[in-house]
Amino acid sequence: MIDALLKQMTLQEKVGQLNQRLYGWQVYEKVNGQIVLTDYFKEEVKRFGSIGWIYGVFRADPWSGRNHTTGLHLEEAKEVSQLIQSYLKANTRLQIPAFLVEECPHGHQALYSTTTPVNFSVGASWNPTLYEEVQKIVAAELREKGAHVGLVSALDVTRDPRWGRTEECFSEDPFLTSCFAKAAVTGLQGDFGTENVIAVLKHLAAQGACMGGHNAGPVSIGDRELREIHLPPMVAGVAAGASGFMAAYNDLDGVPCHTNKYLLQSILREEQQFKGIVMADGCALDRLTDRLPPVEAAALALSRGIDVSLWDNVYPLLEEAVDQGLVTMDVLDQAVRRVLSLKEKLGLFAHAVSTNTSAKTDKKASVLQLATESIVLLKNQQQVLPIPKDRPQKIALIGPHIKNIYHLLGDYTPFKSAAECVTICQGMERYQTESLTIKAAEGCGITQGNAQWLQEAMAIAKSSDTIIVTMGGSSIRDFGTVFDDNGAARQGSHDMTSGENIDLAHLNIPTCQLALIKALATLGKPMIGLMISGRPHLIEPIESYFTSILYCGYPGQYGGEAISRLIFGDDTPSGHLAVSIPSTEGQLPVYYNYRKQAFQEDYLDESGRPKYSFGYGLTYGAVASVITSVRLFDGCIEIEGETENPSAMNGSTTIQVYLKDYTTDVIPRVKALCGFTKSMIPAQGSKTFSLRIPLSSLLQGSLLTETPKFTLQVEAENTIIFCEKFNVTTA
Repeated sequence: MIDALLKQMTLQEKVGQLNQRLYGWQVYEKVNGQIVLTDYFKEEVKRFGSIGWIYGVFRADPWSGRNHTTGLHLEEAKEVSQLIQSYLKANTRLQIPAFLVEECPHGHQALYSTTTPVNFSVGASWNPTLYEEVQKIVAAELREKGAHVGLVSALDVTRDPRWGRTEECFSEDPFLTSCFAKAAVTGLQGDFGTENVIAVLKHLAAQGACMGGHNAGPVSIGDRELREIHLPPMVAGVAAGASGFMAAYNDLDGVPCHTNKYLLQSILREEQQFKGIVMADGCALDRLTDRLPPVEAAALALSRGIDVSLWDNVYPLLEEAVDQGLVTMDVLDQAVRRVLSLKEKLGLFAHAVSTNTSAKTDKKASVLQLATESIVLLKNQQQVLPIPKDRPQKIALIGPHIKNIYHLLGDYTPFKSAAECVTICQGMERYQTESLTIKAAEGCGITQGNAQWLQEAMAIAKSSDTIIVTMGGSSIRDFGTVFDDNGAARQGSHDMTSGENIDLAHLNIPTCQLALIKALATLGKPMIGLMISGRPHLIEPIESYFTSILYCGYPGQYGGEAISRLIFGDDTPSGHLAVSIPSTEGQLPVYYNYRKQAFQEDYLDESGRPKYSFGYGLTYGAVASVITSVRLFDGCIEIEGETENPSAMNGSTTIQVYLKDYTTDVIPRVKALCGFTKSMIPAQGSKTFSLRIPLSSLLQGSLLTETPKFTLQVEAENTIIFCEKFNVTTA
């Protein structure tokens, strides 16, 4: 069918399938209570006689300018998707339906969609299976509105927490990131049914290694670093069946990713045998015109591997590029064939508008569970947490994040209805009784404070038994934000200290928050800290003021409930850091998997070690794990053991398996994660665990040599529970 259709298409119609120029929220407008398609949309249809992709029809946020009044409610979304496809059927010669493409970095960026924890939080859950279930919910919500393609951050491995997009990264580790990338694909795409969407994973590649944490900055790494750290998530995505990848803004050794033949052709197409599409990032092709005439830029990007554009003024010139002989019709046809094949695979030619009538109704349980498991307990002196619910006491809840739900949601967030969400205040107030009282005051803003706010906080803190304080950052956008053409904020605000283009030179919590914490600490009462942020912030300067600290990340729309359940013991902390937390910026980088090179680790003026390293996390119960068996069998490393929890509180454990001394060909990394398993251990209970790690997967990941010798190290409860050398050739 696809080849027959391709033969019928004119050059103009083919180019239309590769262009994604429209800002989707501009294809419709509401007039006198009616929804109509705009001339902006109709002119695009007329221009190409064919539209391949439309981005963001349902997007509702400050950049799009769509809110609860101007944006699309569920039934309106269904109506618009039907209007678009019906118009294309009636006004194009070949009646090819369009892909409706939507952002879903942590839930669909549309009205009345579920906003999940950001990737920075999700990685700390160490639970890809649960994340996959949440992605099924996201896919169903996309299809319910009529969308077909989900753009999801899944490939970026963060190596510098100053980078504002750290919140979009699962981890500093390639193996853990790969596990979640695979889960994103399987959750979104499933079996390509009516509740599934095409998954486009971004960004390819190495954006997390940007110079100095500068967004889209130069990337100075070699091929080995590229393959060992930044490409494994892509490899996992291909293996899981990902249908698309989005190229990254950065360069690799001076070659932009959007014209990088080695990356997009040699590695992705030839080595990995990838058959799907590669999409440009927003306006990225326009950046090529700084060095090339636009028509040459179009030809170069297409020939190097970019199939589909995004918002640029370059790909409309593909007709001219073909006519001038700058790129062949065969190359163009190959890209169009990939697009049409995906439309056939998802069933668009039969049903352009989804037949799915309702997304899953039980979605809160999974999203709340993911938020809960994503929170990391960093400190708990004198077992202050959990707070007993049956003990008479007064609690002061203080901090800039306690009432504004947007402070818990991260960047790329749609407008939210208050009824959909649970703030920290609301979550805590559910535990209030006649004898357990909770009083709240913000005390300061994210970056600004004043004497009155501080006095209000001090007043309720003085009469309390326990003080709970939020601290950290926020990725909130508002109508005062100035945006670039690609939707990134050009600058932050008093509330926006993280997100795309919001890079930091310093990771300290803002001065007004530090002043609030120091003032509260003078009262000498137990203080519980809640770190709310999309990146690691420095805990060292304020850690001594707190008896307990929970690192909450951006936990999503049910974040207030998740945090409160942990505080009062209805759930037990089970998160582990997926990104190391430095003591100072001067230590950077502090990722755990650096090479085992002899060097002076400490500086003259401070330690070279992070405050909390990758994999760290506490729980409530007295959990202890032991290894009962480790062997090499049938091409696998098999590990078995048991975890006990003799205490009266539930606990959790995440068994982490690392390789050490795994090669003599080059300098190995100090250690490299290669497997893990997570389980909850009931009070006074025990559980067995087992892992099977195929040696072939380690060879594929460039961790082992062809005749591998290695040290296997198993960690649990922040201690080493097993460490032994193996020789595969003699085992």
